[in-house]
Amino acid sequence: MVKVIMNGCNGKMGQVISKITAEDPQIEVIAGIDVLDNIQNPYPVFTDIRECQIPADVIIDFSTAKAVDALLDYAVFKQIPVVLCTTGLTEEQLRHVEEASDKVAVLKSANMSLGINTIMKLLQQAVLVFGPAGYDVEIVEKHHNLKLDAPSGTAIALADSMNEVMDHQYEYIYDRSRRREKRGKKELGISAVRGGTIVGEHEVLFAGTDEVIEIKHTAYSKAVFAKGAVEAAKFLAGKPAGLYSMSDVIA
Repeated sequence: MVKVIMNGCNGKMGQVISKITAEDPQIEVIAGIDVLDNIQNPYPVFTDIRECQIPADVIIDFSTAKAVDALLDYAVFKQIPVVLCTTGLTEEQLRHVEEASDKVAVLKSANMSLGINTIMKLLQQAVLVFGPAGYDVEIVEKHHNLKLDAPSGTAIALADSMNEVMDHQYEYIYDRSRRREKRGKKELGISAVRGGTIVGEHEVLFAGTDEVIEIKHTAYSKAVFAKGAVEAAKFLAGKPAGLYSMSDVIA
């Protein structure tokens, strides 16, 4: 049984993870951390992570960027691996993540979905075939109208996964509205759509002569990210210090 501390337990994702783990005999949330202690949970909740003295195998973090530094310090001090799901970290915080990973296992991913991370591997195989054959590569991502950033971190991660195996030859193009010129062969277009309550949709197109290949992922609820985080926690428990990603989970 993997024992988990849920950092950000009273947030939407924290509550979804609590429900998933309650139905999974392999994992259990034994403590929660949240600045807002306004929800009844079947485990003790601490408003300050430093107050938690309950032994655990792993921490799942779905909190805020400003809480990450204290989390990393706690994880290193207690020697508890951490699944870091919080996004929007500064460059200084990213360096803190790398420093912490020298002393304790840290798993960080731009997207916790098992589907998205499997697609990343498929895209790497696909672009090695279609890229040299001259196919144009485009990414279209869609999210709800409350999302602040564009393009999404996941769209960038998908692009990076392909660019990595192509020796970084692609140039990312985010806006063609002012480009009065023919599309370049080494362009990788990334377009963002914002509307309604779309949870998340990412589509990658390989457009060649007389054919188009589409690889698409659609998230219908945030539960897909929570499920991925739970599987990551099972994987990370007991792992030695190092920086891990979801690609390690699905390897």
